[in-house]
Amino acid sequence: LMDANTLYYGDNLDILRRYVRDETVDLVYLDPPFNSNQSYNVLFAEKDGSRAAAQIKAFGDTWHWDEAASRLFEETVEAGGRVSQAMQAFQKLLGNNDMLAYLTMMAPRLVELRRVLKPTGSIYLHCDPTASHYLKVLMDGIFGPVNFRSEITWKRTNIHNDSKGWSAVSDILL
Repeated sequence: LMDANTLYYGDNLDILRRYVRDETVDLVYLDPPFNSNQSYNVLFAEKDGSRAAAQIKAFGDTWHWDEAASRLFEETVEAGGRVSQAMQAFQKLLGNNDMLAYLTMMAPRLVELRRVLKPTGSIYLHCDPTASHYLKVLMDGIFGPVNFRSEITWKRTNIHNDSKGWSAVSDILL
């Protein structure tokens, strides 16, 4: 199935389900988008290395509770188990909002990453402080709290003052 020398382009949930066998991955570093409210594009270069006008949308970092999020939430809940329980608890706590839409997107991907991770493997999840506590609970539901090793705070070095509120000064690695 999966070839170590192949780059897959597409939704990682689909790629994981279609091409990656159980317990074949040693290390996962996951840096999912969150909270930038931007669209990210893939830029193409001309043969001489200059930037070309051609680009395509790679992904949008905007999460909204909509019909698609609701369907994915129901699929995740219907699968049962601790992930289902965690998602139902998040819904009771948060309501049907953008954060729940984000967690709904993350849950099946983390489940698939657990499936493909070797028993001796490691996963590092890079996130920001607005979601890290929810993601930690979700990961405990998937990987088991006994497998949690550490929360690493990554302090940014290019911090600017923000007169309208607290500056974002760190990211989290779980």
